[in-house]
Amino acid sequence: MNTKINTTWDKRDLRNALGSYGTGVTVVTSGNSKSRLVGVTANSFTSVSLDPPIVLWSLVSTSPSLEVFDQSGRFVINVLALHQIDLSKQFSKTLADKFAGVEYQEGLDGLPIIQNCVATFECKTIQRTVVGDHVLFLGQVENYVYESKTPLLFCQGNYVQVAEALLSN
Repeated sequence: MNTKINTTWDKRDLRNALGSYGTGVTVVTSGNSKSRLVGVTANSFTSVSLDPPIVLWSLVSTSPSLEVFDQSGRFVINVLALHQIDLSKQFSKTLADKFAGVEYQEGLDGLPIIQNCVATFECKTIQRTVVGDHVLFLGQVENYVYESKTPLLFCQGNYVQVAEALLSN
């Protein structure tokens, strides 16, 4: 049997297909008052290991924030709540100061932690790997907090709200 691998993907169409998988929405932050603060909206966040606690996220390799993530060696995953759509949009844009008007406090090593999120994970980068057009960051969780709030989700190009599923036996 001959299998032909398609190498001429329509990137927009592939992105639409991948967007069929709903994800949570995060803002990943880094830097401190001695460097510059950076933050990017990302839905590539996932748990990798519980023992030790390790998470993963990815950043496009052309991001102007990449240098700070690399130099800091640390990052915070801020899992956004439903009411934080504006933060998701703000951190997805190219702005001179993405933190303008954002409530945050300093965490470990001065990392910016966005307030009123569903959860935050303060991490130390343990591995960085270039894969295709992105850089994968693996981080060991050093501190975390969470609250019982409705998370912000993204699916098929839109923000969506959690709905309870009816489970049948």
